[in-house]
Amino acid sequence: MRDSVDDILDQWSALRTDLDLDAMGAVGRIMRLSRFASASIKDYFAQYGMESWEFDVLATLRRSDRALTPKALAASVMIGSAALTNRVDRLVARGLVTRDVIPGNRRSFHISLTAEGRELVDRTVEGHVQNQRKLLAGLGDGDAEELERILRALLVSLGDAR
Repeated sequence: MRDSVDDILDQWSALRTDLDLDAMGAVGRIMRLSRFASASIKDYFAQYGMESWEFDVLATLRRSDRALTPKALAASVMIGSAALTNRVDRLVARGLVTRDVIPGNRRSFHISLTAEGRELVDRTVEGHVQNQRKLLAGLGDGDAEELERILRALLVSLGDAR
């Protein structure tokens, strides 16, 4: 069985026999998988009039089950503070989150889900999990767990440890 990355590797190996292309194959496949997964996830959330980043912010607040400071929220969704401010502004405008000043500290605030935001996350998360399961449906028994183990090890090695 071959994929499109095999064609790229074949071309490079014919042109440059001196290159070890194992990493190129693995990274190329990760990048292609990311595009397939992102497109599928984007299509799923579009059914609910939502962008995947919106779900990410809302789901982070839902999992936390409490209000978060912008700094804590930005760390969980892995975006910068400027991007987060813009995203929170958009979610506030949609009535999905609130931004409340912390009593006694006028310079800091909490971001929390509204009832509508909570309902939207709860309504979409089950289908999101099913969609992710479909993305891995082509793997055999135990392969998904092995893939998860390998990807976790790679992420940790790149500094994504907790």
